[in-house]
Amino acid sequence: MKFSAVAATCLSFVSQVLGESNVAGPSSSKVTLPDTFKPPQVFKNANLVHVISLEKNYAKESINVLIENVSQDPQDEYFLPFTSKQMERVGGIEVKDRKDATVSGFAVEAVEFDQSSDIQYYRIRLPAPLPAKGQQTLGISFYYLDVFAPLPAAIQQSDKQYLVYQFSAYCQSAYPTLKQKTEVKFPSSDVPDYTKIAGNGEIKEFPQKQGSKLTYGPFPEVPAGAVSAATVRFEFTKPVTHVSLYERDIEVSHWGGNIAFEERYTLYNHGANLSTQFDRVKWAQSQYFNPQSYALKELKVPLRVGSKDAYFTDVIGNVSTSRFRSNRREAVLELKPRYPVFGGWKYPFTIGWNADAKTFLRKKSGDSYLLNVPFIEGPKQPEGIAFEQTQVRVLLPEGAENVRFYTTIPESSITDYTVDLQKTYLDTIGRTVLTIKTRNLVDDFRDRDLIVSYNYSLAASLRKPLIIFSSMVSVFIGIWAISKVDVKFSTK
Repeated sequence: MKFSAVAATCLSFVSQVLGESNVAGPSSSKVTLPDTFKPPQVFKNANLVHVISLEKNYAKESINVLIENVSQDPQDEYFLPFTSKQMERVGGIEVKDRKDATVSGFAVEAVEFDQSSDIQYYRIRLPAPLPAKGQQTLGISFYYLDVFAPLPAAIQQSDKQYLVYQFSAYCQSAYPTLKQKTEVKFPSSDVPDYTKIAGNGEIKEFPQKQGSKLTYGPFPEVPAGAVSAATVRFEFTKPVTHVSLYERDIEVSHWGGNIAFEERYTLYNHGANLSTQFDRVKWAQSQYFNPQSYALKELKVPLRVGSKDAYFTDVIGNVSTSRFRSNRREAVLELKPRYPVFGGWKYPFTIGWNADAKTFLRKKSGDSYLLNVPFIEGPKQPEGIAFEQTQVRVLLPEGAENVRFYTTIPESSITDYTVDLQKTYLDTIGRTVLTIKTRNLVDDFRDRDLIVSYNYSLAASLRKPLIIFSSMVSVFIGIWAISKVDVKFSTK
């Protein structure tokens, strides 16, 4: 399907939902309920499979559940419980119908009811009410950031790194579950420690270990709210890359036919600290064998084909240990920090590049334009990258108005969005800037679309050239007028 058709369909949907305001985007992702709220017991989980993936430096959880309406009335609200600590670190919640991929319209909202309660909820609104005794298979996925603890907390720079993760062998649910199991996947089979619990039936003890996977269950009926605390310790000889703040600027120039991208990172390695001082000689010697290391030593940033003028800087200045490859098939920016980033270390840096505007920008009709860019780009690493706070700014031309946007980033992760003015060189009223803030995203959402619609009239596009022309004419007239002034002393 063509870009314009997809973008027009998405923006038409957003317009119908949000009305005719000057700036349009996702609706509020929070709903307030009474302090005494408890999820009504109108559903039961007939069958549930809980998958926890610890293969990257964040935890991804997937819940495939067959829900059944046990009430006498149609129901469309399903509640998902989290502890207060989990609510601070969860993000990227998405819901889909496991049996029918064409079903869409699942709305996910955080519930605010009693701030002192240890259990909080997200509300999932089904696209259509589920009738009495009706069933539907939901696929729920989400991510936890910054939940691994290295054990031991400090190691030698050539040692293996082990991480600890705590979870519940029972999937947390606000409803009774008739049958369930939990699978935990690891990056390798080296899992020296894990919680063991009593089994049932022919299985005397859980979990069952198969290669790099542990399986807890199947369990018989479990009541609503039941938990079974479990802990695993596993090898992760890779950097635990965590970006506390990711700032992305997208500057659109109609006159220059260019889109400039710049990304600023505040990056940490949340892995194990060094137990002794860093040995540069030992590090250099080890690189001849290219061993696995929990230090971050390079980053690869795939860009869109046609990207150009890439750069890499940090707080000191330009970093020469980078390589930019661009051809007809690919564009890749390879980065090497000034030093290997070990556990507990910080490395802030900036990258940027330019791209032809026609790759991302289309004229819809009249004065209306559509911009389709990735919401997040940045490095693509085998071990993954977590983004705690994200700020994406789209700097539109001066005079752009009626700004609307649509994104395939989960709505529950968007915390705020605004449209402001920012003055740059030779501006009169300032450029229109769309700012979108999100929290707790991961690199799995890399290249998700951000579609921005705006109006940009001919008069607005001519404002800056006319201002420059008028200013230059005024300067020349001023110089000419000054030159005509007679400043000589009179001889009379």
